[in-house]
Amino acid sequence: MIGGMLDIKLLESDPKTFETRLRSKDKGASLDRALELHKDVRKIRIRLEELQAESNRAAKEIGAKKRAGEDVTEVLEKVEGLKGEIGELKGLLRSKSEAFEHEMAMLPNLPEEGVRVSYDPAENEVVAEWGELPKFDFEVKSHIDIAKGLGIIDFERGVKVSRSGFVVYRGMGARLEWALLQWMIDYHVGNGFEMIIPPLLTSSEMLYNAAQFPKFKDQVFHIHDEHFDLCLIPTSEVILNGLHADEILHEGMLPKRFVAMTPCFRREAGGYGHENRGMIRTHQFNKVEMFAFAKEDESDQVQEEFRRHAEKLLEELGLHYRTTNLVTGDMSFAAQKTYDIEAYLPGQGHYMEVSSVSNCGDFQARRSKARYKNGEGKMTLCHTLNGSGLATSRVMVALLETYQQADGSVLVPEVLQKYVGTDRISMEKK
Repeated sequence: MIGGMLDIKLLESDPKTFETRLRSKDKGASLDRALELHKDVRKIRIRLEELQAESNRAAKEIGAKKRAGEDVTEVLEKVEGLKGEIGELKGLLRSKSEAFEHEMAMLPNLPEEGVRVSYDPAENEVVAEWGELPKFDFEVKSHIDIAKGLGIIDFERGVKVSRSGFVVYRGMGARLEWALLQWMIDYHVGNGFEMIIPPLLTSSEMLYNAAQFPKFKDQVFHIHDEHFDLCLIPTSEVILNGLHADEILHEGMLPKRFVAMTPCFRREAGGYGHENRGMIRTHQFNKVEMFAFAKEDESDQVQEEFRRHAEKLLEELGLHYRTTNLVTGDMSFAAQKTYDIEAYLPGQGHYMEVSSVSNCGDFQARRSKARYKNGEGKMTLCHTLNGSGLATSRVMVALLETYQQADGSVLVPEVLQKYVGTDRISMEKK
């Protein structure tokens, strides 16, 4: 671990201003402890250098005295004393450095200038809207009732074989899910993304680099025994961010865009109230992830591209959505600016996020040391960006609830029909 995800020199330059910005995301954020520890670390390092220099001088003195046939007992005792003090200071430096790293790692990314300061999600700014609210001349059902009626998603057996928070896709439900994933991958590859099939297990180091650890360590599934110490990925962003860790990229390679489709595993599946029933929030779900390494002067543009890709997918599916620019207190830990694209779910009667598109600036790259040389030959940290393109569980909810018919069947959007093999899903016999 190499320290915080923020530049400590920047924070030290104006602590009050930066602490105010940090608290706009996290009310409990404080720089006091981190700054104090950083001063301690500097003082200890300076003292260690002084003692080491003194020890080196004493060693030379011993050599000179021995060559002159003089007694070196007193100097040897001094060297032993210096060694003991140096050893103690090294131990103190290690503990202080670890404490400093932890304090820095718990600080969120600084929100971008201009992002609205608020902790209230109701103040997120709607910056785009597409389509109209779906209208029905029959009683609207939730995706749970629709899926059960069609026999395409088995909620009960998901609990039976795993536990609450898991579902089983069956028959045309599995085919519709697979169709969504194939279609979205084809879309992104057609738009210049490099497709990645990543591992589903990763190390704590990669989770640390991506800003998942230590803040959200209790939200991942761990596999720990005498042979393995790995975690199931909460998002493929963790792997994609790690692809170029400790590397120097050529400026001409940037922006470098990746797309990956993986299951995502998260311990926090929310509560079990109405808004989290069915497929709204689960421990395992599929997601197509967009990710990019970019130069610092082009990351804003790449974020707008990612946003537009997510919006375009929903438009081609014919799903009504709105895009919001999140306030500071509603953004993720690693983000400096975030757009949420929210599809309307008729059976729920409200919008829910199906894609979150974030610019993380150099926050993650500072930890993973993903760098490039700019036009002036200066080593510069990459900017990283991520966005769902899309997460299928809630898209599936939106599809089932938007395209439900009075007879219980569900229409298949035109763009998916060649993948599914039909234009309508009707009751399946089991």
